[in-house]
Amino acid sequence: TLAATAIGQASYSATIKAWREKREAELRSDGGWLTVAGLFWLKEGANRFGTDPSNEIVLPKGSTLSRAGAFEFHGGKTTLRAEPGANVLSEGRAITALEIRTDADEKPTVLTVGAVTLQVIKRGERYGVRMRDKNSRRRREFTGLRWFPAREPFRIKASFVAYDKPRDIAITNVLGDVQNMPSPGYALFALGGRKYRLDPVLEDDRLFFIFSDLTSGKSTYPAGRFLYSDMPENGFVTLDFNQAVNPPCAFTSFATCPLPPRQNRLKVAISAGEKRP
Repeated sequence: TLAATAIGQASYSATIKAWREKREAELRSDGGWLTVAGLFWLKEGANRFGTDPSNEIVLPKGSTLSRAGAFEFHGGKTTLRAEPGANVLSEGRAITALEIRTDADEKPTVLTVGAVTLQVIKRGERYGVRMRDKNSRRRREFTGLRWFPAREPFRIKASFVAYDKPRDIAITNVLGDVQNMPSPGYALFALGGRKYRLDPVLEDDRLFFIFSDLTSGKSTYPAGRFLYSDMPENGFVTLDFNQAVNPPCAFTSFATCPLPPRQNRLKVAISAGEKRP
């Protein structure tokens, strides 16, 4: 009945509203992408850090010494050497020397310097120091996310065609690095009377869809958007485009986002989910 449909839509709208509020809270948090304020690629040898602009790794004014120390990088291994008084902390303890674990390790090293955190990341053959700043300009000036109205027709029950065993998809990131990622199959769905296909990759026991569509570069972020779903059940998967989100690159120029593979560049306008900032 119409009444039951209206109640269902109201309940669904409330669920999406709560989900979107949580999404924005995570983005605004101390660990959110709005705090990512620097990315410094490491060269062999000493990579000096501190507040002086002549350092290879420049930290915000007032956060530490002008010459606080160096990240010593040799053959893929990084050792931090900090000056006494630089106030560099690891797990709450002041340190002057430490071998650094990258974000590719199960328990990466996170260094704290006042309101700043530093972490070594590995991207392809490159290593860099990612800086987060709780007082970043982007975080201070952020005015909130923008969304299309939540509409049930964009919550789609799609058929899922599973492979006998996962196949690799080549995913290119904004740096031009290519990584082969496992895909368990593909989703088939209909929209506006036409059929479309999306190929996911696996991420933390979920399906991760990197896609673009005819709204990309207009009302949505030019490089595309991300969509997650639960694993398929009984040959079906739910694609809720009302939960499509911008990649981290929409909020910081210091992220290394993956780009949609060619087959996920849809020739249809998905007027749902997060709009461009």
